[in-house]
Amino acid sequence: MPDHAAPHIVTELPGPRAQQLIALDQQYTSPSYTRDYPLVAERGEGAEIVDVDGNRFLDFTAGIAVCSTGHCHPEVVAVIVEQAQRLLHMSGTDFYYRPQAELARKLAELAPCGARNRVFFTNSGTESVEAAIKLARRHTSRSQFVAFRGAFHGRTLGSLSLTGSKAVQRRGFAPLLPGVTHIDYPNCRSCPQAGATAGCCLRGLDDLERAFSQTLPPEEVAAIICEPIQGEGGYLVPPPEFFVRLSEIARRHGILLIADEVQSGMGRTGKMFACEHFGFEPDIVTTAKGIASGLPLGAMIARHEIMDWPPGSHASTFGGNPVSCVAALKTIELLESGLMENAARQGTWLIETLRRRAASLPAIVDVRGIGLMIGVELAEPATGRPAPELRSRVVQAAFRRGLLLLGCGVSTIRLCPPLVIDQRQAETAVELLCQALEEASHE
Repeated sequence: MPDHAAPHIVTELPGPRAQQLIALDQQYTSPSYTRDYPLVAERGEGAEIVDVDGNRFLDFTAGIAVCSTGHCHPEVVAVIVEQAQRLLHMSGTDFYYRPQAELARKLAELAPCGARNRVFFTNSGTESVEAAIKLARRHTSRSQFVAFRGAFHGRTLGSLSLTGSKAVQRRGFAPLLPGVTHIDYPNCRSCPQAGATAGCCLRGLDDLERAFSQTLPPEEVAAIICEPIQGEGGYLVPPPEFFVRLSEIARRHGILLIADEVQSGMGRTGKMFACEHFGFEPDIVTTAKGIASGLPLGAMIARHEIMDWPPGSHASTFGGNPVSCVAALKTIELLESGLMENAARQGTWLIETLRRRAASLPAIVDVRGIGLMIGVELAEPATGRPAPELRSRVVQAAFRRGLLLLGCGVSTIRLCPPLVIDQRQAETAVELLCQALEEASHE
């Protein structure tokens, strides 16, 4: 029996078959895609990916936090096959079918918006954010939005207007949606005050209140959108007081709060939604990624009195597809029956272990996260400055060892494995990451 905790590399990377497919891709596929390393996936099982040349990798990306129940979980695959043999599509915006109604009820019950919620289905995270933008504008009859620097909310034009992650994502696409103000997200690691406490990192909210009195009439702001844990910005975990004050500001001015849980939701942090760790109750929640274990599905969930738009005001042909819906229902069942608990347990072990190992690895300046949403921040040991080149070398060195990683923020490595990882896989990932860091630090 193969050791599913241990990667097994049998060719140079990329192997000969991978090279052929990469050449084909480069000839016909959009150059806008970003590929950090030449992985050509062939099949997956649990936290394992096998490429077209037979190389086996330990996947700590989960397809960018998507495959929450692991690759090709047999129970998810079974319900997909069964539903595909019964009904592939009827469009839930024009007709009714059981999986969509049942999933809407389940998500409405789980969402941290309050006791009574309603659900709009989409195909992706960016579509969920677009739906939230439209609903917030229509419900409030206001046009302005507040978002955070470092945030990633998607790449379609509305959600891109809220995104504040990387200039390359916005370059060349102006004009974007007008009326978006960006403020600082809490990040005590970058605070200029020596010995700073969490409270000092709420300067973004200070700036917002100053803007309300000088340049941005609060009565014109429809919503503030916030990731409970910032994803692309560096897996940043804000202090609890951030949400207390954010909520107070929004309520005082009648501004809606949108929680973007596209990456942090669906059990990744050990709870169904990351908001629950902070007692944060938004008006609207957006989700996607891990909701259907790899099938395209998203949702925008809102308190019932807010989702008051009439028939025809918004729709999606494929959103809430019956096959994706049954996959989501099975995903939620698996999350509730043990995978969220496993995410919390393995995440705690990984964070504590990496913090201990960091004592002998001076390039690691911070290990943060909740559950299996973990950021390992790197810096140049001599200067303490961010080290994006070092981060890239570490990701490449890990790939050569058979560990799949991704970056986020300026110089942070993100660990977002499938929620099915076991102790041996967690131990293997730590060893390979530390080996990769040692190698990259001496290049």
